[in-house]
Amino acid sequence: MSIPNAGKVLKLFTASTTRHGCRPFVWVTTLLAGVLLFNTTGYAQQTNPLVIGRARFTVIAPELIRMEYSADGAFLDDSTLFAVNRSARTDSFEIKRVGNRYDITTRRMQVHFVDTGAPFSPMNLTITVNAQPKNYEWKAFVSQDDKNLGGTVSTLDGVRGAIPTDDGLLSRNGWKVIDDSNQEIVKNGWVAERPVSHLKDLYFFAYGSDYKAALRALTRLSGTVPMTRKYVHGSWYCRWWDYSAEEYRDIVKGYREHDFPLDVMVLDMGWHTQKDATTGMGHANMFGWTGYTWNKQLFPAPAALLGELKKDHLFIALNDHPADGIRHHEDAYPAFMAAMAADTSGKKELLFDAGSKRYMTNFFRYSHVPHERAGVDFWWLDWQQDHLLPHVQGYRTLKHMPWLNYLYYSRSRTDGQRGLMYSRWAGWGSQRMPIQFSGDAISTWEMLKFQVPFTATSGNAGCFFWAHDVGGFRGERNPEMYVRWTQFALTTSSLRIHSARGSTLDRRPWLWGKQAEDAMRRIYHLRSQLMPYTYSSVRQCHEQSVPLNRALYLDYPRNEAAYANPQEFLYGDLLLSAPIVSPGKGESLTSSQRVWFPEGDTWYSIFDNSQHEGGQTAEISADINSFPLFVKGGYPLPMQPYRSRMATAPLDTLVVRVYPGQVGKTNTYQLYEDDGVTEEYTRGRYATTELRYTQAKEGATLRIEPAAGKGYQNQPPARVYRIEFPAVKVSKASVNQKKAAIQRDTASRVDYVLVKATSINKAVSVVVKN
Repeated sequence: MSIPNAGKVLKLFTASTTRHGCRPFVWVTTLLAGVLLFNTTGYAQQTNPLVIGRARFTVIAPELIRMEYSADGAFLDDSTLFAVNRSARTDSFEIKRVGNRYDITTRRMQVHFVDTGAPFSPMNLTITVNAQPKNYEWKAFVSQDDKNLGGTVSTLDGVRGAIPTDDGLLSRNGWKVIDDSNQEIVKNGWVAERPVSHLKDLYFFAYGSDYKAALRALTRLSGTVPMTRKYVHGSWYCRWWDYSAEEYRDIVKGYREHDFPLDVMVLDMGWHTQKDATTGMGHANMFGWTGYTWNKQLFPAPAALLGELKKDHLFIALNDHPADGIRHHEDAYPAFMAAMAADTSGKKELLFDAGSKRYMTNFFRYSHVPHERAGVDFWWLDWQQDHLLPHVQGYRTLKHMPWLNYLYYSRSRTDGQRGLMYSRWAGWGSQRMPIQFSGDAISTWEMLKFQVPFTATSGNAGCFFWAHDVGGFRGERNPEMYVRWTQFALTTSSLRIHSARGSTLDRRPWLWGKQAEDAMRRIYHLRSQLMPYTYSSVRQCHEQSVPLNRALYLDYPRNEAAYANPQEFLYGDLLLSAPIVSPGKGESLTSSQRVWFPEGDTWYSIFDNSQHEGGQTAEISADINSFPLFVKGGYPLPMQPYRSRMATAPLDTLVVRVYPGQVGKTNTYQLYEDDGVTEEYTRGRYATTELRYTQAKEGATLRIEPAAGKGYQNQPPARVYRIEFPAVKVSKASVNQKKAAIQRDTASRVDYVLVKATSINKAVSVVVKN
């Protein structure tokens, strides 16, 4: 018998499906090595997804497959708070059948399913994961992930040191399964119950040691990481204290007088009335947590204050504990109750009802919108009541935290603005709703030490932007520890300070002694200078699904040293950070940290330009004024001059710092720019500039390519370039083949070449000789 195309396995390609399954087709003959595996009679060919009895399999990516089981054969195409991209498919898979056994194969895994008519079990569902040094055999509901690399937790409230985290996506076993069964669905922007017949909804990730592929698969299914508003990556001031409007003005003045940058001002609970509240849950022994009426004793003219802050290029957030809703003492009470057609006799109140679309629509209209119109930029959702109200009214499993995060973030996308909220982590899929608040951690050295690996492993779960209470929320007043915490925060999402209600814990840096103040000023200034690099790294989070802070094994998965050094991490592609987390000795408070330098590159200290070859491990000491922070040699590092409003200052001077690389090798880095606040970037309104560095034996060439892209509003048409060479002594220089002056920064002892203002549409080439 001669059969055409013998030896090939049938490939199934992506096609649209109906709501409850796939259209009927006619099975075709599948051949393997010239042997007929099954005949055509009585079978139907189906595309991706594949329905087998009461089971449905959707191959989303080579690393990810969805596996559903429904008691009545009706499947689910509505999204959940986790799975939002139901159109995600790949045609990179093969399928074969022998009897009632089906094998679905991608380059990452082989799914083996036996259609017995029973729900998924170890008897009918197994998966072979392609991994090194050997494959992993997974059995449904039996296999345990004993090599998970860690994830995150919802909050660090009250935590003093290391605690276990929930599992993340990444494991040295090379697989992860996320069970989305029984979770509510989202229809037309609102939550609804899942059909009870839809028994299982599993997402199996198989990636071996390709951890970045796993994260890409996660965002392919559960949504990309959006671009954040640029200013959240700047300097924040926040304190639980009942400040007056005049005191906030004094704080801003203090930042300026003491030469510290500031971008975000957060008004904690003191902005609203508290003592007027006499009803509610009484969380933490007081009724005043929830509030939406300005305290006019402290803020006689709130709109005037907000206007002044905004004129000074500051952004404003208000603290929000919504658990008690709008009560009778609030200014918004009459209008809100009228909109709800509710009885106000006897000062009746409505329970906070996040599950009611009508309630939440009117709640936001009367509690939030007036303040936003007055100048509030975003809200700090400080929900802490899960121990009192864990579930949204009317729903079996829906918890308040993920649902409120969804609602707050969704409504923040108004008037073309990017979404922004500031709230605790709410689980899988929360990468779509940045940024995250890690909670009220306690000030201890052990806590600082734990926050370093915790921040890196959080990226394993999709939590890319933790903003911590720098220095801790409450506890010991220790200036040295505060400085070291600030140094750690330099290479995290946000340089945000916050502290408890206490007279000794105000974290304005100049209140902690001259030694601490000078050390922290250096860090704040460096944070400002690094903003172009930080924001370009945020773009990588959006485009490539890589965390801003990432554990070393993401980039070096085959090197055991990458797993053995949890106290260091990469901040973007080029910076290696190993914060000091132990007290120092002597007047200079010198301490140390163990650092592994990844192989294949040379690394340079950003503080003293010292050189360290890759593949080595060393104990690096630093006094209170610095810490182990290194730049990958041979790559251009985009920076800016110090700006007191680091996130909004126009990039009219681009500083490019370059350290020696391998001779004959060219490396590039892409600077990313946009307007920082709108969603115009989704329509191509941004600019990229390629920075290209080539190392020669006795010199180097830096080429700055013309800016590419559609550009953005208020983009500088021209800029000055300052090219810095920190680790070499420059003897000759030219700019676009014309001799150029070599200048020296006496404070940093760094040679640099200054290029006069040049159109961003023209290339600039700088050649130097050592």
